[in-house]
Amino acid sequence: MLRKLDHQSMGGAKFDWLSTIYHFSFADYFDETRVNFGVLRILNDSIIPPHTVYKTTSHQDVETITYVVDGELTHKDQSGHICVLKRGQIHYMSAAANGEQLQSNETAQPTRVLEIGISPLPNTHHKTHGDYHFDFEARHNQWLHMVSDVHGDAPITINQDVNIYTIVLDKENTATINVPLGRQAYLMQIEGFSEVNDIALKEKDALEIIEDEIHIKATHTSHFIVIEMPKSNHPYM
Repeated sequence: MLRKLDHQSMGGAKFDWLSTIYHFSFADYFDETRVNFGVLRILNDSIIPPHTVYKTTSHQDVETITYVVDGELTHKDQSGHICVLKRGQIHYMSAAANGEQLQSNETAQPTRVLEIGISPLPNTHHKTHGDYHFDFEARHNQWLHMVSDVHGDAPITINQDVNIYTIVLDKENTATINVPLGRQAYLMQIEGFSEVNDIALKEKDALEIIEDEIHIKATHTSHFIVIEMPKSNHPYM
């Protein structure tokens, strides 16, 4: 089963320090049909203006992953640790790792980030907090496995049975995703244009996949992220 989500039908907000598209209900935006997709609860596609600083706080009920699409993002936590993330790199914080941090774009160009929030397994206390500087070319025309559960083999592990992959396909190149029985996945077209099982996707659109195989053809150079997880009894709520 496939369902396309046009980004123009999604919620959003605009502030002096950030403008964002909400794939799911978030903050003052609420849509009872878009509360979550399985354990995926947050996917905010945000633009941070140049020379902007703001505070973020970890959520006790969310595993947080910040993926830099373009530009540069600086994180500073309570301990004074600073990391600078560039295109295709990730900052992550588990629900068990409480804390406030500063997030900033210290450059003269806008920064685009995806903020992903995933419900953790109950009664988990595995604390993770850090950053991973993936080589952007490692996803060129091949799937890059970035995140898995704590028993998985991805460089980043979280407290949930979730896998996160990314890929950049050159124009006319193809890729396949098989989502088996008992699983579902959320695919986002971060950049570019493509056809997925003859469904046209444009930049910032998404596709919900439940127990299905998809075949992607990049009609322009295309950048994707896929969040794969257990099938929910109520996958859209």
